[in-house]
Amino acid sequence: MKCLILAAGYATRLYPLTENFPKPLLKVGEKTILDWLVDDIDTSKEIDEYIVISNHKYAPHFEEWEKTKTQKITVVDDGTSTNETRLGAVKDIQFAIEKLHLKGDMLVIAGDNVLDFSLAKFVSYAKEKNAPCIMRYYEADEKKLLKCGVVTIDDTDKILNMTEKSPTPATHWCTPPFYYYTEEAANMIGQAIENGCGTDAPGSFIAWLCQKTDTYAMEMPGSRYDIGNLESYQKVQSQYSGIKK
Repeated sequence: MKCLILAAGYATRLYPLTENFPKPLLKVGEKTILDWLVDDIDTSKEIDEYIVISNHKYAPHFEEWEKTKTQKITVVDDGTSTNETRLGAVKDIQFAIEKLHLKGDMLVIAGDNVLDFSLAKFVSYAKEKNAPCIMRYYEADEKKLLKCGVVTIDDTDKILNMTEKSPTPATHWCTPPFYYYTEEAANMIGQAIENGCGTDAPGSFIAWLCQKTDTYAMEMPGSRYDIGNLESYQKVQSQYSGIKK
């Protein structure tokens, strides 16, 4: 199985830290964000290659990082150099799949979050469902819901509906950027884009996909630390203590 890591954003809200340096390679404790993610996912024993999708500006940094790792890592440069010309997450995924001729099921994750639980649990859940899957967590803050993907589910975890940044969220189930695509689902990305699927937020594809095929949302067994701005980065630096379970 391949793991696609979305790392082509420009993290403008973290300037000056990320003005010339990619957010996923910022340190949290003794490791970079990417190290925390890759080293954990590797414990699942399911991933044979990690594919970091970068922009042209930051690709050399990821290529240097790759040399420090024992896992098989491929860095894909999407060719963009500014925040204004970025492809968007869904088109970046499509770009990597087509460029590398990827087949099979795949794990797709954002490269700028850390978790206090192992993503191996999510991989096991998705393999058991044998269907596209995402994760969900309860978000009490209604203002935060306005900036998130939000799902409505049934009692089997199947997604009945999903919206991205809706002004009227239907539930409090918020979706972080961690996804499991079956090969069949991955092959539908082009169709989704042709049908008008949003391409900036990676969850937009799932919002489209769940209306086409059974898609499930696992409840997160722990916490996610989103690093969106300087304040949140400082908070993570002081609070994060690694994977607990």
